[in-house]
Amino acid sequence: MDRKWWKEAVVYQIYPRSFKDSNGDGIGDLRGIIEKLDYLKDLGVDVIWLTPIYKSPNDDNGYDVADYYQVMDEFGSMDDFDLLLEEVHKRGLKLILDLVINHTSDEHEWFMESRSSRDNPRRDYYIWRKPRDGKEPNNWLSRFSGPAWEYDERTGEYYLHLFSRKQPDLNWENPRVKNEIFEMIDWWLKKGIDGFRMDVINFIGKAEGLPDAKEPDSPEHYANQPLVHEILKDLHEEVLSRYDIMTVGETPHVTPEIARLYVQKDRKELDMVFSFEHVYLKDFTGENFIHFKKLQQRWSSLIREGGWITQYLENHDQPRSVSKFGDDKRYRKESAKMLASMLLTLPGTVFIYQGQEIGMTNVEFSGIDDYNDIKTINKYREEISKGRKAEEVLKELQPVSRDNSRTPMQWNSSIHAGFTTGEPWLKVNTNYREINVENELRDPESVLNYYKKLLVLRKKYKALVYGSYQPMTDDDSEIYAYFRELEDTKLFILLNNSGCQKDFDPEMYNIKKSRLLISNYPLAEEGIGKNLLQPYEARLYIVE
Repeated sequence: MDRKWWKEAVVYQIYPRSFKDSNGDGIGDLRGIIEKLDYLKDLGVDVIWLTPIYKSPNDDNGYDVADYYQVMDEFGSMDDFDLLLEEVHKRGLKLILDLVINHTSDEHEWFMESRSSRDNPRRDYYIWRKPRDGKEPNNWLSRFSGPAWEYDERTGEYYLHLFSRKQPDLNWENPRVKNEIFEMIDWWLKKGIDGFRMDVINFIGKAEGLPDAKEPDSPEHYANQPLVHEILKDLHEEVLSRYDIMTVGETPHVTPEIARLYVQKDRKELDMVFSFEHVYLKDFTGENFIHFKKLQQRWSSLIREGGWITQYLENHDQPRSVSKFGDDKRYRKESAKMLASMLLTLPGTVFIYQGQEIGMTNVEFSGIDDYNDIKTINKYREEISKGRKAEEVLKELQPVSRDNSRTPMQWNSSIHAGFTTGEPWLKVNTNYREINVENELRDPESVLNYYKKLLVLRKKYKALVYGSYQPMTDDDSEIYAYFRELEDTKLFILLNNSGCQKDFDPEMYNIKKSRLLISNYPLAEEGIGKNLLQPYEARLYIVE
């Protein structure tokens, strides 16, 4: 058992803009987070991850960094950050930051110099190419719609941007870029932060010559290139290894086989990465749920091979999990609890996104003007330009928009859900009077109080962290059953992933004696004696 604090930790992700506004300007801020630290401590999480707080023009809500050494004006000052870090540590919690180093803002000093002339010393901090036949240098598409190249009239060349045109990609083949970024990372670690979530870290290396892709939207020439591993090894050796921190990479288009190269301990690159394969599923029905269970088997094999994995169901880029994977209408509470039971008992470091712990749902905005997400807006415009009807496009985008998870945190039933005394930057979900922290705290059977109980159990039973994972229902599209076992502790998790009652036979799992630790339904008796599972029922037993 190679024990590490970051393996045992539960991470709580905060989207600062939407968490808590302390000054009434409608935008969440660092002092708002400080106000709610006791809530997070009481919840039972261990680590707080902040999405980008750096100075930014907010074309992509902070993922377009204009200055890595300053705090975004709307969020506060560096003094506010220092106080936040102090207050986090005072409560025995840890703090990690989002590290955005595939690209910067086009308003970053480096890029403004880079685009000023072809012979500027910082020209090759970014990826510039001459036109090809009067058009883009290759056929790559931006992940935010349209070509991945923007023409700059001043210098007569194109620059690469895998995301927004205001997010030019850095040129990691330039050693000066590497040195400046490494120096910045070290600066933050010296401040005392506890690690990084690294944004699209597997995109930082591009294929030599930037060739056309077989399909324009394929990442084949910019995801998981050899240069990425060279840089990560150097980063670990020169900077990260000097600190007791955690690192997690955001790595789209990574399979368990590719992930081994990032997370195996002896490679000394990252501690863990985020898999995307499960969140690419439309829902957890039928074959999709069977596929999800197979993914869990494949990813858990990394632990046996000296690596580590993550578990998450939602974040700032994904819809609300109870809306996507559960039933946010008839069985919102039950399915939210079932998903929590699964999340907190599967192998890997667990990540909870703000509002997930109270069962927040997707939002239904009435028009495109209510949206802020640049990805949603760009896609809407692209589809409308093809002559499609607005209502039809909105209906398609609504369940997948990133704004589903970015609506303000629902603290209470007062105006704007207690998030702000001003006008919120993004509309609050209209169900905030029913779904909010204040209501949840009062209700012993709430989703929030269920999360608290699960977090206590996760800390108590190390089998939920380091134990083996033994799935029992590979081909069942509705029942998920598995054992977690460590030394003399054996736990059994039983989940009904459906809106119907289900029979089950404890004999098929070879369980003779057990004790119920938690369930999201009241049971008539303890132990596996009740052979009928209710819709979205979840049970956790200790086998004796």
